[in-house]
Amino acid sequence: MPTARIFQRPKNAMQSGKARTMTWSLEFEPAEPKRPDPLTGWAGSGDTREQVRLSFPTQEAAIAYCEAQGFDYELIPAPERKLKLQAYADNFR
Repeated sequence: MPTARIFQRPKNAMQSGKARTMTWSLEFEPAEPKRPDPLTGWAGSGDTREQVRLSFPTQEAAIAYCEAQGFDYELIPAPERKLKLQAYADNFR
């Protein structure tokens, strides 16, 4: 049985916005290791499930999908959001 990872995407570190951080993603564990292509040297494998990435509005919807399809799943908790309060005056202390 394929094993799926269910997680909530973290905020992009390069931007201040929180777009796509409220959705839950489902990715499959790789079934076989990647190996270099003899001609180009690029890493690849014959596992096509590695290319599948599904999005769900809630954690419960992602879990329900895995249970309906018979997939084993690993739930990765959402990263804790830390607020770093800053003031312009802190630059001069």
